[in-house]
Amino acid sequence: MDIERIQLQQHGDNRGMLIALEKDRNVPFEIRRVYYLFATKCDVHRGMHAHRNLNQLAVTVRGSVTFLLDDGSGPCEVVLNDPSQGLLLRRMVWREMYDFTEDCVLMVLADQLYDPADYITDYALFLHEVGHAYQGDMAACQGG
Repeated sequence: MDIERIQLQQHGDNRGMLIALEKDRNVPFEIRRVYYLFATKCDVHRGMHAHRNLNQLAVTVRGSVTFLLDDGSGPCEVVLNDPSQGLLLRRMVWREMYDFTEDCVLMVLADQLYDPADYITDYALFLHEVGHAYQGDMAACQGG
């Protein structure tokens, strides 16, 4: 599975750091929605779905989280723990998030407004829709 991390340009000096997220500069889509997760317990799993049409960019503003991603070719783990890096989550990629650090703040930018009909919450249905059979092994993460 191809993992696409986007390096975000940092601007700063002795006063601190700033990162701007801008359409077509470091966010490869029009931003229609932004949300963030925080105060997530370390033993909690979030996500557990795919989107038929939605593309997202995830950034850990603080802390760390592990993503389990699958595009139908088998699962792959990616740790996101750098606020100057975004993880591109394309449509039709199953995602689960876990191992949140206590201080984790995960911000997600999306190219669509919230639409419950876009969610696939059954893993077997997801595999059917992408047309692959689960292979049971962790696939090699390319670029992750």
